[in-house]
Amino acid sequence: MSLSSGIRLGHYEVSTLIGEGGMGQVWQATDTQLNRQVALKILPDAFANDPDRLARFQREAQVLASLNHPGIAAIYGVEESEGPRALVLEPVEGPTLADRIAQGAMSIEDALTITK
Repeated sequence: MSLSSGIRLGHYEVSTLIGEGGMGQVWQATDTQLNRQVALKILPDAFANDPDRLARFQREAQVLASLNHPGIAAIYGVEESEGPRALVLEPVEGPTLADRIAQGAMSIEDALTITK
């Protein structure tokens, strides 16, 4: 299933593509039950029937659930009711670490701030 703005995935209304990576796309969405913004990390269709990828996806969800740190997006749940599988995550605003690294070398103070 290909996502696009306006599609519903369970009780989430998909709005904007935030980014893409090796394990799928991340979309901004609205949780229509709780009336809050979330990020949906979508497992690609190509991985939906791959036991190793499904296990990795499940491990990622479990690891995120075990962590509590202001620098790590909280996981709200896993959406599996219809369509592609998705991790439901706390949305994170601002530039990515990759954006910051692309700006060039940073001071030790800036690096320590990021890692705390």
